[in-house]
Amino acid sequence: MASKRLLKRDANNVFGDIIEAAYIHQETTPEDSAKTEAIVDEAIADFDEIIAEINKKDVENKKQHFKAVQKDLKVKAEKLVEKINAL
Repeated sequence: MASKRLLKRDANNVFGDIIEAAYIHQETTPEDSAKTEAIVDEAIADFDEIIAEINKKDVENKKQHFKAVQKDLKVKAEKLVEKINAL
C-alpha cells in the first residue's frame, strides 16, 4: 500500500518534471509561449487536485483510495506529456 508521503512525493516529482519539460520547450521555442503556459497552468491545477485527493480524511478503504489516486496521477501525467510532445 502506498503511503500519503510517497504519493505526495510521486506527485511532486511527476508534475515537477512535466513543468520543467514545458519550460525547456518554452525556452527553445518562444513562439509557443502561450501554449506552454497553458500546459503549466493545467499541471499546477492537476497537482492541486491530486494533493486534495490524497489528503481526504473521510475515506473508508485507504488502500483502495490510494490506488485510485495513483491511477488518476498516472492518467493526468500521461495526458500532459502527450500535450507537451504535441508542441
